[in-house]
Amino acid sequence: MTAQALETRDLAIGYRRRTKGDIRLAHGLNLILQRGKLVGLLGSNGVGKSTLLRTLAGRQKPLDGRVLLAGQDLAALSPLALARRLSIVLTLAPQPGLMNGYALVALGRHPHSDWLGRLSAEDHATVAWAIDAVGADDLADLPLAELSDGQRQKLMIARALAQDADIMLLDEPTAYLDLPRRVETMQLLRQLAQSAERALLISTHDLDLALRNCDQLWLMSDAGIMTGAPEDLALDGRLGATFDAAAITFDKRIGSFVLDPKGGPRVRLIGEGEAVLWLRRALERSGFTVCSDAADIEVAHRANGAAATWDLRVNSHASAHSTIQSVLEALDSERI
Repeated sequence: MTAQALETRDLAIGYRRRTKGDIRLAHGLNLILQRGKLVGLLGSNGVGKSTLLRTLAGRQKPLDGRVLLAGQDLAALSPLALARRLSIVLTLAPQPGLMNGYALVALGRHPHSDWLGRLSAEDHATVAWAIDAVGADDLADLPLAELSDGQRQKLMIARALAQDADIMLLDEPTAYLDLPRRVETMQLLRQLAQSAERALLISTHDLDLALRNCDQLWLMSDAGIMTGAPEDLALDGRLGATFDAAAITFDKRIGSFVLDPKGGPRVRLIGEGEAVLWLRRALERSGFTVCSDAADIEVAHRANGAAATWDLRVNSHASAHSTIQSVLEALDSERI
């Protein structure tokens, strides 16, 4: 049984106001965060994800209810005791100052150092391990002012890791990263949760990466928070409902959001495989309604080895095309 690291009991989050009444973003939250698990916190902008993270981290008081760390009330912990149990990485990139990468990561050892802030050999070993764990060895000696936002964010994750807390809360940890680094960072966080037995909660808008890497999702909406395995939430419709919008819908077959059909010309798409999937995306983006039954427009994927990849038929007119771009141009000319 995986040990429970964090629990909320009837938690209400939001902002207190003296005259107009409190702003309650969510209430009645009974959540559990377990060691060894990577949990993704998803929801629309403004729904309260960052407020929840700040409340769980003790940086903002709850409107009601309690947050328990290993069964102990967070409100009863001293700042030092809290820092030894929980670390947090916020979206805001650190200000460069005059320190280098190593010095930034070393700040994570502050809760464990003596009253003069001196680092022991063990502290330095932990800092070196954290830097290596996130693949930032080449950044350790460089001034922060010379680093990109993405490189600084990587060091901030290393700082939280060096803090050696059982719980790590991360608010949009991939916000400043390009796609390869986002994938790399999510895989790293998953690996850390499992190998170091940490409890990780990350707020993210990277739905695809969350579906592929998180052990559990917390879906936050105006109605509260729904929890479960990513696959269960996708199959039962709760994931799609959380991000319900007029122009998009969640496609369970591919695990991603797609543009809703706009009622454009119907196209029968024949074939299977990744090439057909990409043509479907291109057609839907261009306003066509893709179907599998009879239609005036038909596109068939020809087997590899032939000179052309796509056979297009519009009414009685047939043509062959080697690229998706060529198919779209032919369809545009037919619509004029």
